[in-house]
Amino acid sequence: MAPYVPPQKRSGDDNGTGEERARGAPQQQAPSQDARFSNSGDVRYAARGPVGRSDGWFGRQDGRRPDHFDTMSEVEVFGERKEKTGGGIDFDQYDKIPVEVTGEGNELFKPISTFPEFKLSAALQWNLDRCGYERPTPVQKHAIPIVVGGRDLMACAQTGSGKTCAFMVPCIEALLRSGPPAEVKGRGRPPPMPCALVLAPTRELAAQIHEESLKFAYNTGIQSRLIYGGADIREQLRELGKGTDILVATPGRLSDFIGRETVDMGLTQFLILDEADRMLDMGFEPQVREIVQYSGMGRSLEKGRKKQNMMFSATFGGTVQSMAGDFMVDYLFITVGRVGSCSETITQTLLYAEEGKGKTRALEKIYRDHAPPVGQLTVIFVETKKRADEIEVDLWQAGLRVCAIHGDRDQRQREIALEAFKSGENPILVATDVAARGLDISNVGLVINYDMPKQMDDYVHRIGRTGRAGKRGVAIGFVNERCRYCNELAELLKGAKQEVPGWLHTLAAENRSNYENSKGKGKATGKGGYGPSFGGQDVRQLAKAAEEKAKPVVPKEPERPKSPPRAIPDGWDDDSD
Repeated sequence: MAPYVPPQKRSGDDNGTGEERARGAPQQQAPSQDARFSNSGDVRYAARGPVGRSDGWFGRQDGRRPDHFDTMSEVEVFGERKEKTGGGIDFDQYDKIPVEVTGEGNELFKPISTFPEFKLSAALQWNLDRCGYERPTPVQKHAIPIVVGGRDLMACAQTGSGKTCAFMVPCIEALLRSGPPAEVKGRGRPPPMPCALVLAPTRELAAQIHEESLKFAYNTGIQSRLIYGGADIREQLRELGKGTDILVATPGRLSDFIGRETVDMGLTQFLILDEADRMLDMGFEPQVREIVQYSGMGRSLEKGRKKQNMMFSATFGGTVQSMAGDFMVDYLFITVGRVGSCSETITQTLLYAEEGKGKTRALEKIYRDHAPPVGQLTVIFVETKKRADEIEVDLWQAGLRVCAIHGDRDQRQREIALEAFKSGENPILVATDVAARGLDISNVGLVINYDMPKQMDDYVHRIGRTGRAGKRGVAIGFVNERCRYCNELAELLKGAKQEVPGWLHTLAAENRSNYENSKGKGKATGKGGYGPSFGGQDVRQLAKAAEEKAKPVVPKEPERPKSPPRAIPDGWDDDSD
C-alpha cells in the first residue's frame, strides 16, 4: 500500500522531496514550455486583444490604470481551439425538459432558439462561437431576453444547465448596448466602481465564474476582476485599479473592501447572486443585506439606467424566495425541469450503512464496484473537515488516487487539489458541502454521499454534480438513522423513476419521534415540502392560489323553475281582425 502523502506535496513541487515521491506520491507530468515564450514569440503581444483602443468600454474614464503587458491572449483566455460541443450538453435530452416562466408580463419575452437570432453584439457572439456554444440551454433561452429586456429575474435550474452563461451573457450584452457610464467628477483618483456585481458563496465558485466571464468579455473592453477571502488584499487592490467593470466576489471580502472604501458600488447596474439560496440560507444573509441595502449600490446611476437583480440556483425553497423578494423588484421566475424530482439522467442508489469503521471499508468496495469509466471523475461528500481528511488518508493508503478540499485547507492547497482532480491525475475528490458548492466540473460520473446532508436541498445540489445537462451519471448514498427526510427522499426517488428500497419507509417510521423533536432542523417540510413543490415553484403563484381558495363561496341564487308548456286549444286564433 502506498503511504499517505500530504496533498501539497503530491504535485512534485519544491515542497516534495525525491524520497517522498519515490514512496508512491502520484507524479505530475513535467509542465510544457510556457506558451507565452514559445519559439513563435510571446503570444501576449502576438495574439492578444487590441491595445490602445479608446472606443466604447475600452475608453471608460474611471481613473483606471490598465497594464497592457498583462493583457491575456486568445489562447490564454479560451485555451486551444476544440470542436464545438454545445458546452457538453446533450440537447436531444435537454430540450425535452419543460420550462415554466411566471410573473406579470412574462408573455412579453419570447424564448430564443439560437444565439444569433437575438442579434448579440459582434464581439460577444464571436466569444460564444469561440467557446463552442451552438444552441442555448433552456434557462439561457428564457433568461437572456428577460434580462436584456430590463426585468429582474429569479431562475431555478439544475446544476450544469448553463446558469453562468444565462446571467453573464445578458449582463455583458446590456452593458455593451448602454455603453460605459460617464466619468465621475471629483478630487483625486476615484476608487474602482464596478457596473456589475456577481456574489458567490465560495472562493472556488467565484473563481470559476470569473474564468467564464473573461471568455464572454474578451475583446469587448469590459474588464472582469475577482476578489475573495484568503488571498493577498494588496494584490487584489492592484488588480481592481487596472479597471473593474464586472466584479466577482465572495460576500466577506467585498464587505471588507466596502468598509475600507476601496471599492464604490454607486454605479452598479447589475446585482447577480449565484447559488443564491445557499448564500442566504447558510449564514451569508447579513453580509448580503449589508452589501445590497447599505453600500449605496446604484446610487450614482445616470438617468435612464436602473439597477437589475438576478438570482440563480438549483433550488429555491419558499422561505428563501420570500427573503430574496426583499432584493427583487417585480421579478420573473423561471423554473427548468419537472418540479418535484431530480434529473432522470442520474441513477440513484441508497444503501443502509451504520456509522463506524465498517462504513469506511464499505466505501472503498462501493467505489471499486461502481467506478466510472476512465476519463470520468468521482466526488465523495462528507459532513466534516476531519472526516474529509480521514477518508482521504484511508483511500490513499488503499492505493486510490484521491485528494480533498475543505475550509481548513489554505487557498494554494485547494487549488492544487482541484487542478489534480480536474486533470484526472487524482480522479477522486473528497469534499465538504461548502468547499464544493457550485463547482462546474462537467465529467463527473459518480457521486457518493458518504454522509447524507442535513437538508434535501443539499442532497439535490450534491448529486447534481453528475448527470449534468442530459448526460448519464450515478449517485450513491449511505443512509442510516441520522437521515431525517427519508419519506421525502422516497418521494424524490419515485418522482425520478428510481428504485425505492423497502427499508427506507421503515427507517422513517422508526425515527418519526426523532423528526418531531428535531425543532425543524433538517426537515424538508420547513422548505415547503418535496413533492410537487420541490425546488422551484414561484411562491407568489402559490400565494395567489391559496388566496383564491380562501375566498368565501357566494351561493348562487336558485334558478327559477321553468313554466310548464301551455296547451293551446285547437280552435284558438291569434289573428286580430
